[in-house]
Amino acid sequence: MKMLLSGNEAAARGVYEFGGEFASAYPGTPSTEILETIGRYFKEDVYAEWSTNEKVALEVAVGASYGGARAIAVMKHVGVNVAADPLMTLSYTGVGAGLILLTADDPSLHSSQNEQDNRFYGRFASIPVLEPSSSQEAKDFVKYGFEISEQFDTPVLLRLTTRISHAKGLVEIGERKTVDHPGFERNITKYVMMPANAIKRHRFVIERLEKLKSYAETTGLNRIEWNDREIGIVTGSITYQFARESLPSASILKLGLGYPLPIEKIRKFASKVKRLFIVEELEGFYEDQIKAAGIECNGKKYFPNHLEFNVDRLRDGFIEAGILEGKKSAGVKKDAGHLLPRPPVLCPGCPHRGVLVALRKLKVYTTGDIGCYTLGALPPLEQIDTCLCMGASIGHAFGIEKAGKTDKKAVALLGDSTFLHSGITSLANVVYNKGTQTTIIVDNRITAMTGGQDHPGTSRTLMGEKTHAIDLVKLCNALGVEHVRVVDPYDLEETTEALKEEIDRDAPSVVITNRPCMLFPKKIRDKPYTVKLDLCTACGACFRVGCPAISGSGEKNEKGRPKAYIDPVLCAGCAICAQVCPVDAIVELEQ
Repeated sequence: MKMLLSGNEAAARGVYEFGGEFASAYPGTPSTEILETIGRYFKEDVYAEWSTNEKVALEVAVGASYGGARAIAVMKHVGVNVAADPLMTLSYTGVGAGLILLTADDPSLHSSQNEQDNRFYGRFASIPVLEPSSSQEAKDFVKYGFEISEQFDTPVLLRLTTRISHAKGLVEIGERKTVDHPGFERNITKYVMMPANAIKRHRFVIERLEKLKSYAETTGLNRIEWNDREIGIVTGSITYQFARESLPSASILKLGLGYPLPIEKIRKFASKVKRLFIVEELEGFYEDQIKAAGIECNGKKYFPNHLEFNVDRLRDGFIEAGILEGKKSAGVKKDAGHLLPRPPVLCPGCPHRGVLVALRKLKVYTTGDIGCYTLGALPPLEQIDTCLCMGASIGHAFGIEKAGKTDKKAVALLGDSTFLHSGITSLANVVYNKGTQTTIIVDNRITAMTGGQDHPGTSRTLMGEKTHAIDLVKLCNALGVEHVRVVDPYDLEETTEALKEEIDRDAPSVVITNRPCMLFPKKIRDKPYTVKLDLCTACGACFRVGCPAISGSGEKNEKGRPKAYIDPVLCAGCAICAQVCPVDAIVELEQ
């Protein structure tokens, strides 16, 4: 039987079919659906959890592997940065049962803060990297990942990209097959990485890599598709699909094992074609190694190291290289017709909006974080001043305070899930080092930006079980913050006054908002709001809260400025616009 599955769904299916027993992750696009699929469909056979962060996700998966369960830890590409500490030493200890670290990279930054190429983690840690090019391979490579992990006593990096994760394809469906492994067995020289043991294990890693290089030369994961030998292409991942379509006459060496590279196989392939091109998204990971081996080729000269590829971009590169004839398509503007612009914006009724409006009134710097509230950096709110990585907002505000170069105060703003992910230690640092900043935790009771996943503050696990919910007020008190208060972000006066008091306080403080994400549930109040056009002066105050439910009406004032209109279908009834209106022209819609 075959099913139409996304790469993420197929990978989840692979964990089930090939005997996976443990799956952990921190949600992050484009990887999120893998754990959701396991938790929804396969929880009877595979334990699945949202871990507090990616480092924890990998550590518990390692424990499961040591304990005899085939395990997978899943995260988006930047999550591997968080998990890098255990990963580097995990390469030394090796595994128990098969262990996969699945990274979903995001070329073109569809939902990310950078475009890093995680193939380099494989080389950095001296572990194999598998790169599927379709949904079918996303499933199959889970099998190969478990088997390689167990054969070579190594963690395996399974690298998806956004197009593999989210595109759908037909996938052959099989039955679940389990593999018996013993439970945890004491082995201090293997699992305890004190210096004397680590020295020996490093030698093991070096020897293992040599064995993996030999394996790369013979495995069917790396295969040659012979066609016209004028042009040869070395490629892998989703780029294999684009290369095959953009230049169907070329011979292709398709890499499924992206590290270590089968250098001798590539050398033989190169000797049988007239011109060799290396086609890979992002960095010249293959190209640099192939050139270092003395093999003549071209890659990044024609195919850039930024943004994801498509057929047009590859054709442009081949045109520039003189392989294809025609006019390049890159940079050609496509006619958008009469489509209205759709800038990214906070949802109608988003509880973050009130906080950002209040901060704008108080004229402070706001160091932001990874979450929906980052959209507050855009017009018309323009109140988020920094965004670097998970949990960095607290450190940023503290650093600005200690730098002492400005009289303007800096406050940190981050979400509940982000605070639990990596903000706790930063807040402890503020207290320990005598900072006086205010930290705002916008607690919307969910991991909203990635689609509404649970976390340790929501009282429910990924598998739907009730559990203890962390009390953020008590947690902040325990860290040494004496001044913690909870506010309703839909009450602008209360929120503004509370923030002003805490920002002026000469001690560290925390303000926590108490409204859930408006998508869970969808309506805040039963009645939407409307504009009394006879009272509206077209001052534009309601436009500046940045709500997509508010737009210009057909009526204008004497200066030609549009009066406001509120779409009753979009309006969630949060009342922020009514509170900023200076003439009380915005009222509940009577139905």
